[in-house]
Amino acid sequence: MLLAVLLQVVAVVFALHVLGLSLVVRLEDVRGAVGTARRNVRAVTPIALTLGGVLAVNGVVRNLSVELSWLIGVNATELIHALEGRFVADLQSLTTPELTAYFSFVYVFGYVFLLTFPLVAYALHDDVRPLYTLLLSYTLNYGLGLVCYVLVVAYGPRNFMPELVDSLLYANWPRSQVLTSQVNVNTNVFPSLHTSLSVTVALVALRFRETYRRWLPIAGFLAASITVSTMSLGIHWLTDVVAGVVLAVASVAGAEWVATGPGGESELGRGPPGRLASWLRKPP
Repeated sequence: MLLAVLLQVVAVVFALHVLGLSLVVRLEDVRGAVGTARRNVRAVTPIALTLGGVLAVNGVVRNLSVELSWLIGVNATELIHALEGRFVADLQSLTTPELTAYFSFVYVFGYVFLLTFPLVAYALHDDVRPLYTLLLSYTLNYGLGLVCYVLVVAYGPRNFMPELVDSLLYANWPRSQVLTSQVNVNTNVFPSLHTSLSVTVALVALRFRETYRRWLPIAGFLAASITVSTMSLGIHWLTDVVAGVVLAVASVAGAEWVATGPGGESELGRGPPGRLASWLRKPP
């Protein structure tokens, strides 16, 4: 069952990559793709290996972190519910079958595409800074997210109040539960990594908008769709989403702060993190 679901995800995401490359990447980038990609991959190998290490640790610690969280973490579910009340339930009541199908699609397929496509596209570009920044931002997202999962115990709305919030993803696509159970546990909802990583891609696309002008609106739309889907499907609270946005901003700012990166100095590396707003407004 798991293999069948994975093959379906790979097939759909591959098709989206082909479509994305035809819409986003310039012909001159494709012509020199092999040489450029080889050079860029060599340049980002250290941070790519670091990201791989963080993902490996995340996979090992994910199940162990549940017991550790109950020992040293704070159960924030009641507090989050007290802050939000029925917000997610009310949002879910506004959805239609068509919206649910769309949100289910972007939550799984759109999310994987959004995270992987810019890695391929940026690898084909002469400027290695976008690829380097994105990889480092991913690393910070996963590292900081894992710390939050250990320190904060929180159940999502579909688990905490099932009488009000339905598990629409599983109702719309039952086999998706086989996949999601492999990458997450019920108590790891704060912050929403779907939100943080999606917003991270959009922020990097905004920062390096001159690299691929057509990618920014696509990344922004998908990031917004995925963010809303996490709540509409009953998986995350609004608080998780807000925390995910904060994590994304911190990760991108941190990536620019700590890494000059191959190809040029970091804008944020020369000033306080408060320059993020002006940094985003500047062309690369």
